[in-house]
Amino acid sequence: MASSRRDLAVRASVDQGLLSAAEPVVALLDTAGIRASSAALTSAFAAVTDAPVLHAFAVKAAPLVPVLRLLREAGLGAEVASPGELALARAAGIPAAGTVLDSPAKTPAELRQALALGIAVNADNLQELARLDALVAATPTSSPLGIRVNPQVGAGSIGALSTATATSKFGVALRDEGARKAVVQAYLERPWLTRLHTHTGSQGVPLALMAEGVGEAYALAEEINRTVGRQQIDTLDIGGGLPVDFHSDEETPTYAEYARLLADTAPGLFDGRYGLVTEFGRSLLAKHGTLLARVEYTKTSGGRPIAVTHAGVQVATRTVYAPEAWPLRVLAYDSGGRPRTGEVTVQDVAGPACFAGDLLAAGRALPLLHPGDVVAVPDTGAYFFAHHYAYNSLPRPGVHGFTVTEPGDGDGGDAVVAFTTVREAQTLAEIVAEAGGAHADALVR
Repeated sequence: MASSRRDLAVRASVDQGLLSAAEPVVALLDTAGIRASSAALTSAFAAVTDAPVLHAFAVKAAPLVPVLRLLREAGLGAEVASPGELALARAAGIPAAGTVLDSPAKTPAELRQALALGIAVNADNLQELARLDALVAATPTSSPLGIRVNPQVGAGSIGALSTATATSKFGVALRDEGARKAVVQAYLERPWLTRLHTHTGSQGVPLALMAEGVGEAYALAEEINRTVGRQQIDTLDIGGGLPVDFHSDEETPTYAEYARLLADTAPGLFDGRYGLVTEFGRSLLAKHGTLLARVEYTKTSGGRPIAVTHAGVQVATRTVYAPEAWPLRVLAYDSGGRPRTGEVTVQDVAGPACFAGDLLAAGRALPLLHPGDVVAVPDTGAYFFAHHYAYNSLPRPGVHGFTVTEPGDGDGGDAVVAFTTVREAQTLAEIVAEAGGAHADALVR
């Protein structure tokens, strides 16, 4: 069970000195959990279609080369949205055929590189499509090309992550006057357009709304192919966006539930005529990451106990600035890394940054924390510790993968936890270098 592996990893991180007074924040990734989620994704879609499916991991969710390499070994590709993300995917060995470029602001240089490499490109708008016209005419390419459309089906509970609203910045808005006709005409005029892409949103978007967005894209693909008189669109990129349950260890909703819902919503999507691309990110990684931080001090203010830790806005930016939209659980362990027991007390768990709102949790009921204790923040494997926010020049924490080897039958031994470095902790020298340390006199000459 993931929770038992997590407990073992917390204890081992203390025993092996990974988490210490010198390194008071570390991040852990459960490699067995990541493999299990990857297998669940691939099997869920294999159960509903025999057509080829590329599961392109959204690199933005965890831009770490060893993570991308692990996912590649699990059979996944990469969805990238910047030159940096493409460089990470290539460093991880993900082939061009397994890579998709999405971005609302691709430069001509980015497009030329993608076409030269044979990477799939989804044009975000008709102006970008005009750029592709010139590039394709100048140099033949093996890149699969398509258009991203916005089905304008509505928003979920987090507006900033809802990408199929009436005024979303992404894709061609299908319900705007003349837009659908223009998209159909674009395919009529360009036989090399063979894909169609949509993405409804992610956290906070219900499965039914996601499926509705995919259904709209499928209906458009059918319309285009009928109008052209052949199956010009052979692949639908249906995006990702499966939400994550941040309130428990449950991995729900599941990929199998979503795949079955899609099959009910648009059965023709899975009848073998269309290849598929998915772009899941958070749902593959979130449950398999845990942030650990030592409690440095404890105090009270207004009668409220406060545990001051080394993890705050720099590693949990979304939670600190939008706690209602991004709540995180906090688990209490003692200084030896064992689950803390004792009377449950309402307390705040604060971070180290110099502003009052830097709280991992406010008014949270936990066993009373003490200096030297460890707090663990689960569900942080995507979009949290991998996306450092350099407030107060706080260093990026080290990220470590872990595996747990259980004892064999009858040998009476203990489980063994082994750690491997995914990303080393940032040094003070690196902070100075990033802050222009080599140009100290630049403004006083």
